[in-house]
Amino acid sequence: MAELTRKEFYELADQCRERALELALFDQNRVNRKQCRQFNEWLARLKTYDQLAPGVHDISAARPITRYDLMAAVVVLWIVSLFLLREELGTGGNRFLGFAAWGLVVLLYFLPESLYATTVELLEAKVLRVVETLEALLISQEMEVTEAVFFKIKENLSTARRELRQQIHLAHSR
Repeated sequence: MAELTRKEFYELADQCRERALELALFDQNRVNRKQCRQFNEWLARLKTYDQLAPGVHDISAARPITRYDLMAAVVVLWIVSLFLLREELGTGGNRFLGFAAWGLVVLLYFLPESLYATTVELLEAKVLRVVETLEALLISQEMEVTEAVFFKIKENLSTARRELRQQIHLAHSR
């Protein structure tokens, strides 16, 4: 575990604001692989700090699985099973397997991505938890920052919290 310095704390607050504003640019109900990967790298770095451990330890990593990844996996499994089970199943079994695979593809198309992956909205909720953890650390005066830095960090975290809450609210009002 690493010690969180004041400079790193300031940078984390600024990154929260930037991340919140960047996430607002994407569709809330879709998975964005790039954002998920960036969040996972950022979360791994956050978990190395002693002071943030209680607040971010239970935040899970983002799952960058898109709908089309699952559909492609079903089609590949269907083709492989078609070749492996061709003789055991016969014509009727192969037909049933084909209809089942295509039915599963259609079902996956209509399932919400939030059931099996991390959507942008869920990423925003995870970032919001990080913002709240940083705010609690700031309020506790544990970082011993100057007054000017305190208000700048507070402003960055407030901006991030306001933007994240607004985006989450907008996603639920549809």
